[in-house]
Amino acid sequence: MQTLDEIIKSRRDTRHFTNDAVPDAVIEKALQAGHWAPSVGLTEATRYYLIKSAEVKKAIKELFLEYDKKAAKSTDDESQKEQYQNLKLEAIEDAPLGLVICYDRSVLNHFTIGTVGSNEAIKFSAVCAAQNIWLSLTEQGYSMGWVSILNYYEFKKILGLPEYIEPLGYFCVGKPATNYDNQPMLQQLHWKQKSDALCITEINELSAIDKKQTEVKAVAKSNAAFSITALQHKIDQKTKPTGSLGVLEKIALQIGTVFQTLEPKITKPHIVVFAADHGIAQHGVSAYPQDVTRQMLSNFLDGGAAINVFCNQNNIALSIVDAGVNYDFPSNTALISAKIDKGTHSFLNGPAMSKKQMELCFTKGTEIVANLAKQGSNCVGFGEMGIGNTATASVLMSVLCNFSIEDCVGRGTGVNDEKLQFKIDILRKTIVNYDGEKDLDSYLTYFGGFEILQMAGGMLEAYRQNMIFLVDGFICSVAFLVAYKKNPEILKNAIFSHQSAEKAHKKLLDYLNVPAVLQLDLRLGEGTGCALVFPIIESAVAFLNDMASFESAGVSEK
Repeated sequence: MQTLDEIIKSRRDTRHFTNDAVPDAVIEKALQAGHWAPSVGLTEATRYYLIKSAEVKKAIKELFLEYDKKAAKSTDDESQKEQYQNLKLEAIEDAPLGLVICYDRSVLNHFTIGTVGSNEAIKFSAVCAAQNIWLSLTEQGYSMGWVSILNYYEFKKILGLPEYIEPLGYFCVGKPATNYDNQPMLQQLHWKQKSDALCITEINELSAIDKKQTEVKAVAKSNAAFSITALQHKIDQKTKPTGSLGVLEKIALQIGTVFQTLEPKITKPHIVVFAADHGIAQHGVSAYPQDVTRQMLSNFLDGGAAINVFCNQNNIALSIVDAGVNYDFPSNTALISAKIDKGTHSFLNGPAMSKKQMELCFTKGTEIVANLAKQGSNCVGFGEMGIGNTATASVLMSVLCNFSIEDCVGRGTGVNDEKLQFKIDILRKTIVNYDGEKDLDSYLTYFGGFEILQMAGGMLEAYRQNMIFLVDGFICSVAFLVAYKKNPEILKNAIFSHQSAEKAHKKLLDYLNVPAVLQLDLRLGEGTGCALVFPIIESAVAFLNDMASFESAGVSEK
């Protein structure tokens, strides 16, 4: 019998199996070892599913092959791509038994010891179970291979898993056909060698806290010739009947007033999409599973989303911010990393975040917009992405405006009537359960979302930097509401791009007493409304700067 150290050191991630069936006693012993693994707060949230069906295995294999192609395209060069394609990375149809190890997020519906710092702890417990299963199988002469190159959304659909059950991956189980010379297969095939040295660092002192305040650009000195009266006169003297350009004239007056000039120019326009996950989503308030947040961020980075198309069309720079997505993105992606945590906690029975996290959201949003201003941008649009964030926005609107939750809840990503009523009932319960202080910061800490509060911080900074900023739909307007509660003066710099199809949006715009430029029945988010309204803003600036006046054109005013 191998010693524990020998089992740990030997290759455990197996890709080559014999045809021998796995006896029930073997898998039962291994799963029992998984059950004995550390479990945060004794939640016992780990779930196991056995796969013997050839039909199910084939469907999962096809999922793997689809993502395997995507992985091959992500390699660094052609040589690495060829080497990658020669690797055997799965044995889904070869192994006699498939095992899916999952964790159940619904345990977080109730207070769970050990999850207050990170709700990811239940996932870590499932990983501990997977390790125990691996060790038990190896000790019994069997082995396991972990397949994670999958579209997890489709994977869950194939298995028929409910939204709150999250798989770690697909595990191939059987008797190993080779021992890989007792070393990792990737090491045996010279993909990469495991380092002999451990990465250990002793920390002996507190990290220095950078208290340096972000620089605030001084408001441009007023042009000696500028006054609002002079600006209005310039608009009225264009070769047109007074007011005939409607909203364009109001936008021109607003932009000229903000920039304190009779000849305003938009420079380096930028849209920033803030993304984060929400603990309230685990209660089924969205039509989509939480992993769609991560998937859509990948889509943004690949250039395939609506916001990418519209920004490219209108020559607008685009940045994507990870404000708190429940996923670890590679460090070499083009994301702006402002992650507060891997999603908020559910606010059904407790606060979404800590007060320090709430404050950090405003700091991060401030830094991001201040950096854009330093780069010369004077116009920024705000967009968002996050499964469950319409639920968060609805509750914030309800408590901050003193509206009934029924008036603040809409269909979000497109829930049906039954799901909509369920959503209203859940959110009403969250408000009833709240017994904290009634001040703004207490509400934001308890009900807030990382991306919503970062946007609010960014809007406040855009005002301080004397920038025009564009507000997208319902969720971004709630972020504006938060910022407005902190400083009503920001209204002067805001342009509300559109009135969305989310029913609460009009009520919120009426509450703020602001008009929206467009009404296109949008409910996508992503900042798409900002991108679509931008040509209209450019037109407002263009007519102000380039259109002839009655005097210059020699046209009679009457």
